[in-house]
Amino acid sequence: MSPARSQAATLITSALLRKWPLPRVHPKLGKEGRGDVLVIGGSVQIPGAVTLAALGALRAGAGRLQIATARASAGHVAVAVPEARVIGLPTTRKGELAAGCHRILAREVEAADALLLGPGMCDEGAAVDLIRRSAGSRGRASLVVDAAALRLFARRKPLSPSYLGEAIATPHSGEMAELWGCSRDQVLARPLQIAREAAAQLNVVIALKGAQTFVVAPDGTAYRNTAGNAGLGTSGSGDTLSGVIAGLCARGATALQAAVWGVYLHAKAGDLLARRIGALGYLARELLTEIPQLMVKIAR
Repeated sequence: MSPARSQAATLITSALLRKWPLPRVHPKLGKEGRGDVLVIGGSVQIPGAVTLAALGALRAGAGRLQIATARASAGHVAVAVPEARVIGLPTTRKGELAAGCHRILAREVEAADALLLGPGMCDEGAAVDLIRRSAGSRGRASLVVDAAALRLFARRKPLSPSYLGEAIATPHSGEMAELWGCSRDQVLARPLQIAREAAAQLNVVIALKGAQTFVVAPDGTAYRNTAGNAGLGTSGSGDTLSGVIAGLCARGATALQAAVWGVYLHAKAGDLLARRIGALGYLARELLTEIPQLMVKIAR
């Protein structure tokens, strides 16, 4: 067993992150120096997930943003996120993204520094097909896998060997149980061990979300987050987190650093809102406005 696999998870704190600073922003490069994010997902029934994720990427400091989502809701998304270029994709009769969308997005995928796939998608088959083909056409972008796209790992198989970039998977305990063929109670009983197994076997960074969130690298290096509160368990919260992580990746953070920073920023944003609004009832979209100041505060 490697030393990393035998060690306890390191607690994520502001002091830890201060010693692990995010990549510096070059003042003369403008938005080009902070990377391009492409968010692919959504459906006619769940158009807001890509909006929350996309805004999370911008709040984390990404430079340029593109959103690819269901054509029927693309106009509404464009109005909600005027900072983004929005690409409308064909859908099935059920309002899910149709097969072949990857061909429409070939140029955008090739140009992206960070890809976020899955938020707001319900059709697992379509999500898995999209991520396989998109990842195969772009070998070095950071890849964040969320929601229905997580089913890519259901057979415990890693990404295609042709994919050369870093990848992050962001399951909650229920999704982890489905992927790993066990019960949710088993995941809750030994989250660190299961996250380590998954990270090693899939060769991705695992951010296993829960009351304590564990972030684990393929070599077994692990971090745990205890910040946050029950109010974070609200609709859209996971979309904001995946967006923040993607934005940090676009800025040049490694997959592990982006996941550790993103999880902590998301949790601390929830703590701030809990004190100001109440322990329950704040909205996922309200988390986003807290992120920029938190990054500044931690950096000090």
